Amino acid sequence: MTFNIALTGINAASTDLEVISNNVANSATTGFKQSRAEFADIFSANGGATATGSGVRLSNVRQDFGQGDVNFTDSNLDLAVDGLGLLNVSDEGKSLYTRAGAFGLDREGYIVNAASQNLLGYGIDSSGAIQPVTAPLRIDYADLAPKPSSEVRLVMNLDAKAEVPPAFDVVDADTYNFSTSTTIYDSLGTAQIATSYLRKDAPNLWSSYLFVDGVEVSQPGGDELAFDASGNLVSVNGTPDGRITSATFTPQSGAEDMAVSYDLTTTSQFEGAFGVNSVTQDGFAAGRLDDFDIDTDGMIFARYSNGQAKLMGQVVLSNFPNAPGLKQVGNTAWEQTSASGAPATGAPGSASLGLIQAGALENSNVDITKELVKMIGAQRNFQASAQVISTSDTITQTIINIRR
Repeated sequence: MTFNIALTGINAASTDLEVISNNVANSATTGFKQSRAEFADIFSANGGATATGSGVRLSNVRQDFGQGDVNFTDSNLDLAVDGLGLLNVSDEGKSLYTRAGAFGLDREGYIVNAASQNLLGYGIDSSGAIQPVTAPLRIDYADLAPKPSSEVRLVMNLDAKAEVPPAFDVVDADTYNFSTSTTIYDSLGTAQIATSYLRKDAPNLWSSYLFVDGVEVSQPGGDELAFDASGNLVSVNGTPDGRITSATFTPQSGAEDMAVSYDLTTTSQFEGAFGVNSVTQDGFAAGRLDDFDIDTDGMIFARYSNGQAKLMGQVVLSNFPNAPGLKQVGNTAWEQTSASGAPATGAPGSASLGLIQAGALENSNVDITKELVKMIGAQRNFQASAQVISTSDTITQTIINIRR
């Protein structure tokens, strides 16, 4: 009996060393979670008051999903999870979960890890809005289509002391007081130069002449701007909306016909130098993908050469009622089990889920010092159990010799 009890001790110590050695071997593995061996005694229920027990058995190898240290990298596709949750990946259609966020792109632009598992997240619909259905995330390398300009917002001051010039002639700078230009874009993404010529007609009354690439697109005689005695714009062409809408024109590039609305609601007429404080427009040229980044909410934004950004998807996280109940399947990934419960999947930062740190990787949560101390303890347990067998063998041999 003593041999059997000591043998269970040796097996337990050996298993403990296996778990420790696995932790130590993966101390530099990204996203690895350490485990510990848990043991229980073996005891016969029918042994009575004098029963001594029958040894030890392995009851569980429990995983520790505590946070590992985060190291920053130079790749914006390296993802670390700060807080609860695991990244979702797909291995040939099989759903797996991981904290190892070292990802790259395959030849089709899908975000994958070294095991060719696809990173899953929310995609976008045709309008660019997030669709809460998980699917493999992909970076689209196609050029961003141009957007024709439809509105220009102009913030400026017209000098109230300006003199009334002669009748307007666009080629004669003496026939208007001020001018300002901005770039607008047609449906092909071709840049057009839109210039407003401003002429004082009378006190508190001005005319605006709009030209696009040298062709007048304002109403005949110019658009009328009226100010009150306090220098505030009160009407444009007799209406209080503060907007000028150009005539429909055909761009020289052969793009679609277009018209542009000018928002002048914050234009003033105070005594002081003419000045344009702000000019913005809502169009842009075609753009080529320059880079992309991922924010803490998992949103993937593409950055284009035209200065625009486009949402391409959102990384999601999953949390489990009992994360240690997940089944390890290798490649630092886990699989759902009945013990883990069903995953709660959502956007990073929602509910109890943590945040995404792009350009960073989570280290293993193994503490080498603690593992070495545990190794010494397991080694002593092994030696002590082996010594019990040796002692028992000596006693047995002595008994045999007595019988002789």
